Amino acid sequence: MAEQLTLLACGDVGPIHEPVKDFAALVKSQLGSADIRFGQVERVYSEKGSLQVHSGGGHSRLKPHMADVFKECGFNVLSVASNHAMDWGGEALLDTIELLRNQGFQVIGGGRNLEEARKPAFIEAKGVRVAMLAYCSVLNDGYAAEKDKVGVAPLRAHTYYEAPEYQPGVPPRVVTVPYEEDMEGMVEDIARAKKEADAVVVSHHWGIHFIPKMIADYQTTAAKAAFDAGADLIIGHHAHVPKAIHVHNGKVCFYSLSNFIMSAPAQTPAKAAAFRKKFGVELDPDYPHLGYGTDAKRSLVVKALFSKKGVDKVSFLPTLIDKQLRPEILKKGDARFDDMVKYMDWASEDYAHRFTVQGDEVLVSAPA
Repeated sequence: MAEQLTLLACGDVGPIHEPVKDFAALVKSQLGSADIRFGQVERVYSEKGSLQVHSGGGHSRLKPHMADVFKECGFNVLSVASNHAMDWGGEALLDTIELLRNQGFQVIGGGRNLEEARKPAFIEAKGVRVAMLAYCSVLNDGYAAEKDKVGVAPLRAHTYYEAPEYQPGVPPRVVTVPYEEDMEGMVEDIARAKKEADAVVVSHHWGIHFIPKMIADYQTTAAKAAFDAGADLIIGHHAHVPKAIHVHNGKVCFYSLSNFIMSAPAQTPAKAAAFRKKFGVELDPDYPHLGYGTDAKRSLVVKALFSKKGVDKVSFLPTLIDKQLRPEILKKGDARFDDMVKYMDWASEDYAHRFTVQGDEVLVSAPA
C-alpha cells in the first residue's frame, strides 16, 4: 500500500493567560504523530502597532513569548487569517508573521500585500504533496490585504435583509453573498495550487459566532465554489462552537472546529446577561475564562489521510476542553466521546453526512 501523509487540524488558538506551556499537556504527544499539524492563530504576538478603532479589544495583542503555545502544540502550519489579525495594524501583523516564521512555522493567510496573503504553504512527506490556503470572512474595514497594503486574505460577504412577506415588523431573512472579486481570487488560488500538489486544503475563518447550528448563506456558496475549483478539504473556525460537517460530492467541509486553546477576560453577571440577550446563548459558569457559550468547551480535531490520489480518508477526533482550558482528545468507550458524536450529528442534521465510529476516530462520509 502506498504511503499516506497525515493531517491533524485544530481550531482557534490564542490564550491570554499564562503559563501557556501547560495548555497543550493532554494533546501534545497525539498531535506530534502527524505530518501536518495545523492551528489557527486567533491573536497577534507583538509589542508593535497601535490599537485600531474597530478592534475587539486590547487583549487581541499578546507579548511575543506567549506565542510559545504554538510550539508546545507541535504545529508546523499556522493561519493568521483571523478577524483580530489587524486589530493593532499592519505593523503588528507583520511582526507576528516574522516571529512565527523565525520559529519554523509555515504561515498562511496574511502578508505584506494581497499576493503574499494568498500564497499557499506546501508540505511534502512520504512522497505526497499537500497545499494549504487560508482566508477570512469576518473582517473590519481596512483589514483585508490589497495590492500594496498589509492585511489578510479576504473572502468577504455582502449582507442583505429580505422581507419574507408584506406585513410590517416581520423579522427579515438575512441573505449573505460572497464578494465576487474575493471568490474569483480564491478559485484562482485553489486551481493554481492543485496543479502543484496532490491535494488542497482550505482554511476559512468565517461564519456566525457563538450560536449553535447557524450557518450563513455565503459559507455554503463559498464551500461549493472551493470544491468545484479543486479543493479537497475545508476546515473552518471563528465560531467558537462546533458546527455542521457537510459532505459535498464526496468532499468534506467542517464549518467550525470550535476552540482548541483559548481564554478570555473573566465573565461577570453583567457580561453573561448581555451575552444572553445578544446571542440567545448562556455562558458556562464553570468556565469563567471561556466566555463563548456553554458549548465552547466542545471541540474537534480533523484527521485526514492523503496519498498521490488525493484524500483517502477524513475523520474527526472528538475533543473536550477541561476546566483548566486544556483540550483532551477523547477515546471510544468514554461517555463524553459518545456525547460529542451525538452533538455533531445534531449540529449536522441539515447537511449531508454519515458518521461511523472507527476506533477512537469518527469517519466522515457521504450518506448511503
